[in-house]
Amino acid sequence: MATAEEDLPLFAIALAAELAGMHPQTLRQYDRLGLVVPGRTRGGSRRYSARDIEKLREVARMSSDGMSLPAIARILELEETVRRLRREVIELRERLKEESEYRPGARVFAAGATGAVVTLTSGRRVRRATDIVVWRPLVDMPDEADGR
Repeated sequence: MATAEEDLPLFAIALAAELAGMHPQTLRQYDRLGLVVPGRTRGGSRRYSARDIEKLREVARMSSDGMSLPAIARILELEETVRRLRREVIELRERLKEESEYRPGARVFAAGATGAVVTLTSGRRVRRATDIVVWRPLVDMPDEADGR
């Protein structure tokens, strides 16, 4: 997981270019294209973080491997999406763990007659006239490949 220090915008464009092994004009072009967008000072000067420097190096590697800048931009976008989704999964797992510790044995949630969410413990039956089951966890997750 990333640290806050990696995201601090510390490096001016000249130093960032030197650290990344690039010309400052290349960094400006990457900024315009949205490949590596640094932070800005109040005066509008670019400030690059350690994460930005690593991303610049990654762009250089992909470019030297013959990838086009639009392809690199798409890969970076997808990598960021994956990072965001992984963070969300971690957060949801933590919330689920907290919830299951808070409500041991709770497996099914239902909407009661008043509209309130009702937690049904294992073995409790739903009163069909007043409760509607809105979520029941799967025993195993469906596999998209086999269509389950």
